[in-house]
Amino acid sequence: MIDRNLILENESVRLAPIAEEDFQNLMLLTDVPSLWTYFTYNLSIPEEFMEWANQALEGQRLQFSVWDKNINQLVGSTAFGNYSERDRRIEIGWTWLGAEFHGTGINRVMKLLMLEYCFEKLKLKRVEIKTDVLNIPARKALVKLGAVEEGVLRSHTLLANGRRRDTIYYSVLSSEWETIRRKM
Repeated sequence: MIDRNLILENESVRLAPIAEEDFQNLMLLTDVPSLWTYFTYNLSIPEEFMEWANQALEGQRLQFSVWDKNINQLVGSTAFGNYSERDRRIEIGWTWLGAEFHGTGINRVMKLLMLEYCFEKLKLKRVEIKTDVLNIPARKALVKLGAVEEGVLRSHTLLANGRRRDTIYYSVLSSEWETIRRKM
């Protein structure tokens, strides 16, 4: 079982469980429409933000607020979900960063921190990450991270804009983690 109070931290980022006190600052980061092209909710709409946030508060996933420690600022969110203790797997997802934090390396740093926790603390065998097949920047970042492309689920997910997404799955296995860790 994953501790609902889990905090993951290194010299650059701090991932802390999302709290209602974070909502106002997170919402300040959501006003760029292109952020939600590949997302299941349009978080720039307060009602959709609250629906997304309440799912996390209700325990459907362990949603984190992401802090950039170098500037002491809340920069976005990410989560663990779809945890299967029996199968020793978990999904990393529900990730977004404010537009001004794209390309800063924060996404890679937080994903590595999460992978480290998954493989070195939880001793999982598999971590899954999925995205829209059309989200080329995310797909390139996952490959660069060392995740392996597995396949596409057609018409898999309804997006905020009403489009049905073809979802592409990636994974990292425990047997691949040491190579990824050393490379990064």
